Amino acid sequence: MIQVTLPDASIREFAQPVTVAEVAASIGAGLAKAALGGKVNGKLVDTSHLIEANSALAIITAKDAEGLELIRHSAAHLLAYAVKELFPDAQVTIGPVIENGFFYDFSYKRPFTPEDLEAIEKRMTQLATKDEAVTRRVLPRDEAVAHFKSMGEHYKAEIIASIPANEDVSLYREGAFEDLCRGPHVPSTGKLRFFKLMKLAGAYWRGDHRNEMLQRIYGTAWASKDDLQQYLTQLEEAEKRDHRKLGKELDLFHIDDHAPGLVFWHPKGWTVWQGVEQYMRKVYQDNGYLEVKGPQIIDKTLWEKTGHWDKYRDNMFTTESEKREYALKPMNCPGHILIFKQGIKSYRDLPLRYGEFGQCHRNEPSGGLHGIMRVRGFTQDDGHIFCTEEQILKECVDYTTLLQKVYTDFGFKNIIYKVATRPEARIGLDESWDKAEHALMESLRASGCEFEIAPGDGAFYGPKIEYTLKDALGRQWQCGTMQVDFSMPERLDAEYVGEDGARHRPVMLHRAIVGSLERFIGILIEEHAGALPTWLAPVQVSVLNITEAQDDYCREIVKTLQHQGLRVQLDLRNEKITYKIREHSMQKVPYILVVGDKEKAAGAVAVRARGNKDLGVMSLDAFAAQIASDITQKA
Repeated sequence: MIQVTLPDASIREFAQPVTVAEVAASIGAGLAKAALGGKVNGKLVDTSHLIEANSALAIITAKDAEGLELIRHSAAHLLAYAVKELFPDAQVTIGPVIENGFFYDFSYKRPFTPEDLEAIEKRMTQLATKDEAVTRRVLPRDEAVAHFKSMGEHYKAEIIASIPANEDVSLYREGAFEDLCRGPHVPSTGKLRFFKLMKLAGAYWRGDHRNEMLQRIYGTAWASKDDLQQYLTQLEEAEKRDHRKLGKELDLFHIDDHAPGLVFWHPKGWTVWQGVEQYMRKVYQDNGYLEVKGPQIIDKTLWEKTGHWDKYRDNMFTTESEKREYALKPMNCPGHILIFKQGIKSYRDLPLRYGEFGQCHRNEPSGGLHGIMRVRGFTQDDGHIFCTEEQILKECVDYTTLLQKVYTDFGFKNIIYKVATRPEARIGLDESWDKAEHALMESLRASGCEFEIAPGDGAFYGPKIEYTLKDALGRQWQCGTMQVDFSMPERLDAEYVGEDGARHRPVMLHRAIVGSLERFIGILIEEHAGALPTWLAPVQVSVLNITEAQDDYCREIVKTLQHQGLRVQLDLRNEKITYKIREHSMQKVPYILVVGDKEKAAGAVAVRARGNKDLGVMSLDAFAAQIASDITQKA
């Protein structure tokens, strides 16, 4: 007898080997119909998988995360099937699952068009409606190579040829289409009902720019119609919030082909930048950080000592002068150690906290650049704390509390915490790793934070906390970090004199709250849909006249508010007041003050708040008090 143990600990017995589908059917017709796959002893398998020994089994349906992965993986194959039906000369390459969907890369004699995309999606729907069984077979590697060569699928043959000769490979067939794949897949194409093709893009074969440029088709697939519609609605909202679009509409910044991956900040955008930087500078001052500034260009010998030259050189911009090779710094940490090493440091000086708005450059691939979110030149709110091992816990507790306040002030209330622990390839003593990991976890517990463990995801020199923001659309942005580093102080020979009079290595804590200011501002723009909170808005108040008779009074209002430190814009144009109100509303100005003869006579202003809210007529002093409260409370 074969015993199958289900998730509720119940056991079903079978007289002979049994498939996952048969186990599901023995439980009930509803489950048999809903089954997409199974998890046998923790391994995801097809419903056709044969259980030949006592095993633990979970039936996977569309309600499970693994079920959604099966749907998306199978949808990628359905996409390739449809393309081959419509364009028989196209060659298929790879088609993996990605976040929220899938893609497949094709080689074809001409570029696909949006009309092609529409036709491919239609054919996918037709193929899904046929509900063709998805079946698996296994071939020896060389036989599989010959099979795909005979079909004219040279890319598939090349992929299989790279597999060791003694290994078998699995193939999945649905109707007339057969593809190389490890699987598993849904049992039939009829399980694929809620999908949509999203866009076209280019991709080099095997990610190498020296190879042919392939055509990539992106798609999304979901378990239900509602889930698909919700995702598409979210994408529409994300498009409206796209920082690149809003950056142009609000005249904040632009990216120019003369400087790819670098940002040209316009006056309004630079005002936002300064708001973020000055806020963080105050955070430094209020929390014991000493602001420093390191050079942009440093001799390669320093990067050799830190290990960056070996591990990171391809991402570094280099230059040469007088037969010496230099690099634009990709990070600030080595420079902070050089500052720490100037003069003798005592245990009484620790913890010593350095902060820098350090401009860094990284030679990111052009295909990976994305507005101001992914650039080649960026500025970090970079901080490094030099401390003893005994001080790690308190510094991490204080840092997490500080980070929470900063994120709240910027309008983020949902933070995800993750502790990345020691990788297999690491340096340092296990005793030090134990202490560092314990300190990071305890710091989060002390702050009342639930956290996940990411086993093995720490840096080679130490563990870290990753702080991830969840925005208004549910998207996640990893911004803050706290890393414990025993390595770099050793490599660069940093020391302090301990209470015992002997020389000791400090521990180096790498920390950033907002991370790249460019990226963080992009996140802020998208989070607030361009309507930045009053304290950050590049223009906080617009003053509009109705006729020329109020010009002088409007100028007095502007002068008064500017003396109070507000950013005010005056609009005395000879345009209809409704036109001016609409224009300033489109610029997402927090407050619009409208002035006519009645307001002038009363020494007052008519106040409109962002979102088309009419706050009525009030004295200038009352308005000034209201906006001052907004700014103080970071409302």
